[in-house]
Amino acid sequence: MHCDIAIIGAGPSGLCLARSLADSGLAVTLIERQPESALAAPAFDGREIALTHASRRLLQQLDIWDRLPADDVALLRDAQVFNGPSPFALQIQARHAGSDHLGHLVANRAIRQAAWDSLQAAGTATVRAGTRLRHLRQHSGGIELALDDSSTLECSLLVAADSRFSETRRLLGIGAQMKDFGKSMLVCRMQHDADHQQVAWEWFGYGQTLALLPLNGRQSSVVVTLPPRDIERLQQMSATEFATEMEHRFADRLGGMTLVSERHVYPLVGAYASHLTAHRSALIGDAAVGMHPVTAHGFNFGLGSVQRLSTLLLDAHRRNRDIGSIALLNRYERQQRLATWPLYQATNLLVGCYTNDRLPMRLLRGAALRAAQQLNPLKRGIARHLTAGS
Repeated sequence: MHCDIAIIGAGPSGLCLARSLADSGLAVTLIERQPESALAAPAFDGREIALTHASRRLLQQLDIWDRLPADDVALLRDAQVFNGPSPFALQIQARHAGSDHLGHLVANRAIRQAAWDSLQAAGTATVRAGTRLRHLRQHSGGIELALDDSSTLECSLLVAADSRFSETRRLLGIGAQMKDFGKSMLVCRMQHDADHQQVAWEWFGYGQTLALLPLNGRQSSVVVTLPPRDIERLQQMSATEFATEMEHRFADRLGGMTLVSERHVYPLVGAYASHLTAHRSALIGDAAVGMHPVTAHGFNFGLGSVQRLSTLLLDAHRRNRDIGSIALLNRYERQQRLATWPLYQATNLLVGCYTNDRLPMRLLRGAALRAAQQLNPLKRGIARHLTAGS
């Protein structure tokens, strides 16, 4: 069996790439280890995705945005950054970027559902669900894939979209710079008495990092970052005990809080592939760049990789050129590195500074936020970057 492009991983990036190629005439096969039932009705996983204006436009082009339920889309108007116990906050306002909002927050589950529905409506991609890539063999004209259902598939281009812990990346012999932050992240939805006014919080406390992502009504996605043993303790609390704990951790700034969803825990590990391409293969999404969530740019980076690669592939196909050529893949790698490497490094530096609780760094952190609040050009630059995406 042969296809032009095989995509490993039916997460949001893999689904969006398959959808972007749906009307091209290219034969696309999407391979996913989960059963098709899980793709057609993805479970809630606690994660809320911050989408920039550029990401929204791309999802509109792919017939995904209009399929999102209104209840699963919340406006992200502004953001504020706190340090330690001080009530002072750096205000990042959309008006600095000439907009009335920074972006939108959408449940990861809803994006996957809408992307799957859009891909099914297009009806041109082949989906191989409930199987995984076992090994591969590269040769001059393509790549032969051996799947664990004992079938084989020949493709002209292989695309890895199977998470920051990508097995496909490893099978291709591509390493990655893994950044283990030594923390775990607990995410859940909570109701609270205070009005969040559609403003996101990033709170670099002493010994903890908190985030508040405003959803609809007086409900938010709460993100708590702590050492794994402390996260395990939070996970084992009753719903009432957990709510009381969150009220305390948020210093009662949100009033009474109530847990309204399951709690999900994820290890906090960043990843940047040493190469984004190999012989007739490319990495997209988290398989290429897995960001720390503090800048909320992970999925936007993933959509950026989808747009860059699909644009090059569609252009090559229209010109009857090789979609797996070295020249095309080198161009994709250059574009994606230029768009992601600076912010990836800056994010890791920011996290290192604002999670260092030694007294000199505490003082420096607070002084830096207060100085930044007075620098309107800096705030405009941050706001424009958040709204534009990558």
